[in-house]
Amino acid sequence: QPGRLKKVQGIGWYLEEENIAQVSTNLLDFETTPLHEVYEEVCRDAEALKLPVVGSQLVGLIPKKAMLDAAEFYIKKDKLFILEEEHKIRLVVSRLGLDSLSPFNPRERIIEYLVQAGEADGGLVAKPLGAFVRAVGERSAAPGGGSVSAAVSALGAALGCMVGLMSYGKRQFEELDAVMRKLIPPFHQAMDELVAMVDADSRAFSSYMAAHTRAGPHPGPASLARRAAALQQGLKAAVEVPCALAEKASALWPALQELVGHCNLACKSDLQVGAKMLEAGVFGAYCNVMINLKDITDEQFKQVTSQKVSRLLDEAKQNLELVLALLEKRLA
Repeated sequence: QPGRLKKVQGIGWYLEEENIAQVSTNLLDFETTPLHEVYEEVCRDAEALKLPVVGSQLVGLIPKKAMLDAAEFYIKKDKLFILEEEHKIRLVVSRLGLDSLSPFNPRERIIEYLVQAGEADGGLVAKPLGAFVRAVGERSAAPGGGSVSAAVSALGAALGCMVGLMSYGKRQFEELDAVMRKLIPPFHQAMDELVAMVDADSRAFSSYMAAHTRAGPHPGPASLARRAAALQQGLKAAVEVPCALAEKASALWPALQELVGHCNLACKSDLQVGAKMLEAGVFGAYCNVMINLKDITDEQFKQVTSQKVSRLLDEAKQNLELVLALLEKRLA
């Protein structure tokens, strides 16, 4: 029979030997009816019957998004401030009682974690810092300036996040908590997204280089045409990644300026370095875009992209000066 929860199949029974009632459900679409909504609905029914809910159990695997959606629900419901994915997963395990009947190991139950663990090569970002630096220093075109630009931009965002956290949850800065709750998440999110661009840039360049050999040893006209098209597509991809990087880093300037106006000034040098890293990342992205644009034949694409990345670089230079000036003004 149709019930209260869409895309959910459910059945209940009583386990006499355990003196417990069990509600078993199949979630056919967790985005239509989220995991936490099913759990909370069962809790409401139990409360109406004056019965406790002792926990829950997950059979099989679960998408990470289903867990993170539940985390956002409980973060909002309980007015929590949680940034790290690992802590969000722990929150859901606790709130749903997923480890009440048997241990719940996220690395063994969440699909994306299992896939990640099965990949032989975790990419550049999985390397220790020393290994990454040595990889950049090898006789190889990738990783190069694009990946380094993404790395320094991620570090700039990370320093913004750190300064926000150093100004949050402390008695002497208690009046800043609401402001920091607003300012910290954009830096934290950008930090993760910029880290991902370290490998994205290297992959885009490697794909472009692979297109050079696509025609074969004795290419005909059709093969040469396919190779030329693949090269143009590869060049555009090699341009789009650093252009997206410049946009991502540039989006942080308003939050950084507001952070300067409120933050713990003991972190002055961290903010200065963070601002410079963001500007350096945009500069690096600009250089990588421009060097690849010259070989693209699509004139409209070249013009639009060149204007965009040039504007972002100009804005980065201006915003860096403004952030540094605002810091000095506060200190004065």
